[in-house]
Amino acid sequence: MPQLIDLEFQGASGIIASSVFDTGDGLAVVDCGPSSSLPALEAGLERFGARLEDVRHLLLTHIHLDHAGAAGTLAARVPDLRVYVHARGAAHLQAPERLMASAAQIYGDQMDTLWGEMRPVPAAQLTVLDGGETLTPGRVEVRPLYTPGHAVHHLAYHVGPDLFVGDVGGIRLDRRQSPRPPTPPPDIDLPAWQASIALLRDVDAQTLHLTHFGSHRHEAAHWDALERNMAFDADLVRQELEAGADLARITERYTEALGEALVLEGPDLPSRYALACPPWMSVQGLARYWTRAAARGRA
Repeated sequence: MPQLIDLEFQGASGIIASSVFDTGDGLAVVDCGPSSSLPALEAGLERFGARLEDVRHLLLTHIHLDHAGAAGTLAARVPDLRVYVHARGAAHLQAPERLMASAAQIYGDQMDTLWGEMRPVPAAQLTVLDGGETLTPGRVEVRPLYTPGHAVHHLAYHVGPDLFVGDVGGIRLDRRQSPRPPTPPPDIDLPAWQASIALLRDVDAQTLHLTHFGSHRHEAAHWDALERNMAFDADLVRQELEAGADLARITERYTEALGEALVLEGPDLPSRYALACPPWMSVQGLARYWTRAAARGRA
């Protein structure tokens, strides 16, 4: 049974989670979060009677800072750690300078407060995956599944009755909330995401584990709601672009619509959701997607 650790991102509960389970060959952690939240990961392990040094396997769903930012720091502290990542993200873990420079253009002087450092992961500690393999750390069978759409380097992990879905399973901060797609730039691909959802629907598992946030039943209703919300968000941005609105106007309209939907599910959800995925980032990702789609249509 996986244990959930709340990483208490920016001092808030229920925003970013790591999942931990015993493999028989040390602990496995799914998504370590950013370096800024590493003390919370360490404290969470201690509550289960474990130490950071007991972690032997780090399964990354993808390399975005809120999921993988602490990977290099963990690798330095635990020399026996294996870090699992999709092939299209591996180079950025070994040399994260470009990834950090790109993030700095967005977050500016908030980088350190939000994310902390991102140290390189030595190639010798990396296990590079394509998806479709079967891993056997200790006595546990782990099946990585290639699930692009949110990011080209996204993986889900199927472990017995559990399915760890990173961001491809959406953001669902508690059971009241309908799952919603985080759509930051640069890799949003709606058809690929829909194909990933179709793949995950058919996985024989009982429980979904979301980095944002927690554990939910693996049922059609979750995926149906995610697809509805994805279509709504995508159509809103597309229609605003076609009407000639600029990003500021689209962000205002999107934020308003998102807030109206979330507050009906829980009065605290809009502010918490903004920490998990700021609305302006979702607008930028969808605007980039539709702009590139239009350019391909004209080619």
